[in-house]
Amino acid sequence: MAMKDEQQPLQIVFIPLPAPGHLIPIADMAALFTARGVKCTVLTTPVNATVIRPAVDRANDASCVTEGTALAIDIAVVPFPDVGLPPGVECGSAVNSEADRDKFYHAIRLLREPFERFLAENRPDAIVSDSFFDWSVDVAAELGVPRLGFIPTSLFARACVDSMVRNNPVGAAPEDPDAPVLLPGLPHRVELRRSQMLDPKKRPEYWAFLQRVNAADDRGYGEVFNSFHDMEPDYLKHYTTTLGRRTWLLGPAALAGKDVATTGDSNGLSPDEDLGCLRWLDAKPARSVVYVSFGTMSHISPPELRELARGLDLSGKSFVWVIGSAATDASEWMPDGLAELTARGERGLIIRGWAPQMLILNHPAVGGFVTHCGWNSTLEAVSAGVPMVTWPRGADQFYNEKLVVDQLKVGVGVGSMDYAWKLDARRVVSGEVIADAVERVMGHGEEAKAMRKRAEELKEKATSAVKQGGSSYDDVGRLVDKLLMARRSAVDV
Repeated sequence: MAMKDEQQPLQIVFIPLPAPGHLIPIADMAALFTARGVKCTVLTTPVNATVIRPAVDRANDASCVTEGTALAIDIAVVPFPDVGLPPGVECGSAVNSEADRDKFYHAIRLLREPFERFLAENRPDAIVSDSFFDWSVDVAAELGVPRLGFIPTSLFARACVDSMVRNNPVGAAPEDPDAPVLLPGLPHRVELRRSQMLDPKKRPEYWAFLQRVNAADDRGYGEVFNSFHDMEPDYLKHYTTTLGRRTWLLGPAALAGKDVATTGDSNGLSPDEDLGCLRWLDAKPARSVVYVSFGTMSHISPPELRELARGLDLSGKSFVWVIGSAATDASEWMPDGLAELTARGERGLIIRGWAPQMLILNHPAVGGFVTHCGWNSTLEAVSAGVPMVTWPRGADQFYNEKLVVDQLKVGVGVGSMDYAWKLDARRVVSGEVIADAVERVMGHGEEAKAMRKRAEELKEKATSAVKQGGSSYDDVGRLVDKLLMARRSAVDV
């Protein structure tokens, strides 16, 4: 790599996967580096650029005000490949059929060529790539620059996937869906049901993909996580010592960016909606409302909607429930009495589209969160000190549930048993079980009190981590120093 002028700022290109849960954390992470004088560019496609533009604009405004720097995050755009998807479908959350899902994955593979051309033309000092773009390791090696992998999940979940990929314990387990599967080589005993894990025999193409991703991260310069030391200390040690990977924990990135007021959750991803839900919450007693949201990628079937509505009714709690804009009319699946109370805004509030999730979770009226355990939502609940009712659906979510329930002890599971893709069927959880889980999290018993206490302690640790002198703040500085050294020496990248 040619020697660069030492007076030039460090330049990093960030490459997120086109899915909301991957895009927003990358934008938040780029803001951390911009605040340290790094020139950051997010490389994506036109529709996805509009998704992250508000977060990038806010980060740029905050950087100029608080840090006094003229540097700004840039967004570079390449066309989304034409693979026969409907116009404007460039994001994973917009895919609603198996045929379109296959086309979307094909388009993701085709992005390699324009992304690679951009990197070769602009020659950054480092690349922070979504780990799902496993080819970025080879491109970085050709350019002679460090490549840092990033997946928006917990360090715990990433260690579990590493164990699964290396050992394939599912392959050795009985065919019974309820058979226990132990993940070997981890700091704690981690056991799941076979039905809660990816089956390599049923998804051989995805299994092979995970193996490539894991191997690429193993060969890369290191990995960055949207997490913090005090939440996963044993798994940070496992990752750096046992697995021998360079690892930096930089989160919660949204807290560092002071972006609480506008970070949301749902398919719309637009912060310009009315915030009437907050006025509704203002009229509710402290810790009396349960917030319900399953993120941008989950599909909730009509039977699941009915049982969830029944469970909320049986719980006796007020609720704010974010559902997809494509969901059926609530009157078709909500109990009659509850439907009337909700229509009048007395018992519950249903939000279709975007919701200011961090503002809702940080509102004093909210005392619990029914969540799919996507990492962004989980980390936002931790940052707000809100205990969780866990209902994982697939991907890394069953591992995150283990972290929340078994390790951190700030949540209660509903007994979700099926690792399934967005459009796949799964067993329905009964309303009685849901109501019981809500009561265990939000009730007045000793279990709920202890859970709230631990959640508040985690909130304090999360807040401290991103402040000057905190572990995440210091990790950003250490990583910037490492990358500057790599630029000077062009060695060990």
